[in-house]
Amino acid sequence: MSEQPSQQAGQDGAKTRKPRPRGLMRRGLILIAAAVSAAALGAYYAFFMRYHVATDDAYVNGNLVHLTPQISGTVISIDTDETQFVRRGQVLVQLDPRDAQVALAQAKANLAETVRDVAQLFAEETRDAALVDAQQTQLSQSTEDLARDRSLLSVHGVSLETLEHDQNAVRSARAALQQAQATLASTRDAIAGTTPATHPRVLQAEANLRAAWLALARTRVVAPVSGYVVRRSVQLGEEVTPSSEMLALVPETSMWIDANFKESQLRNLRIGQPVEISVDMYGAHVKYHGKVLGLTAGTGSALAVLPTENASGNWIKIVQRLPVRIGLEPEELAEHPLFLGLSTDVDVNVRNRSGSALSRIPAWPVSLHTDVYAAQDAGADAAIGAIVAANLSHHTDAYYARAMGRARP
Repeated sequence: MSEQPSQQAGQDGAKTRKPRPRGLMRRGLILIAAAVSAAALGAYYAFFMRYHVATDDAYVNGNLVHLTPQISGTVISIDTDETQFVRRGQVLVQLDPRDAQVALAQAKANLAETVRDVAQLFAEETRDAALVDAQQTQLSQSTEDLARDRSLLSVHGVSLETLEHDQNAVRSARAALQQAQATLASTRDAIAGTTPATHPRVLQAEANLRAAWLALARTRVVAPVSGYVVRRSVQLGEEVTPSSEMLALVPETSMWIDANFKESQLRNLRIGQPVEISVDMYGAHVKYHGKVLGLTAGTGSALAVLPTENASGNWIKIVQRLPVRIGLEPEELAEHPLFLGLSTDVDVNVRNRSGSALSRIPAWPVSLHTDVYAAQDAGADAAIGAIVAANLSHHTDAYYARAMGRARP
């Protein structure tokens, strides 16, 4: 009877020992899988991860054009609103032009009057020159009379009273000649080296007219660039000044990414390295391609309005981040437009480290310009020329010939 339990126990022990090879195999498979995974991760890091630096602390940024008036005035018309697209040179806001129109009319009248006054100076130069000639003749005549009467005094042909009268006449003629010469010199100094059209007074009046012309043109506030209106703060009837922001525009192609990398990720970042970007708005299936344009020479905390103060005793180290600008391809932007402030995921390929982290040469064109204001004075020169010509037409060619030093024979 005692042998049966022992036999039963032996059988049970044999049954429990049979699965041991299966458990060892499972453990082996787990170790092999772990080794393969470690090898795969190592290979992934060796061939891919160590050549890539990524961050999701990156946002779309771009130029924001704040549109302000160039002159003061009252808003009488607004021709755009938020979310609308505007083209370069399009009139967006119209200011009341009546004050500027009055000022322009006054400037035109002032130019015409000045041209006539200056032309009179050239006429006075001719008149003063003729007066000098007349006084010179009078002096010569008086001198001859004095010499003749002095020769007759010895034979009692004239009296002493007559001789004194001749002497007084000579002195008077000489003084009159000197006065005429001084007047002529003053007139010539006033017009020396100029013509009626190039006299400083005329040029000053022309400058005043151009300023009035520009003031009238600037009552039409135009878009300096093509883009989208993202903010409108101006209202009808509002009195605006050159410091009043009326609209804010975002240029349609002026976009980039500002990626904030940790300071531990900056070692291999270089200007010109290729970048792959995905935007939360479109999802991971839409990829943008760009390149590193530059690294900001200061961390975000150091460039903040109120930098952090680390001189206190309870200082805690915080990993700093450095803004890195990443340029985008214009064709991809046109196909999938972006908006300011959108979140992005950025992956920089740092395999090529031949570039520099900071460069004295711009990595992309930095010049921004617009030509919409160049046409504001269009027509001003033609109007000035017409006014000058109209108010000089009543003077003879002799005046111009004398003024230009080309006196006719």
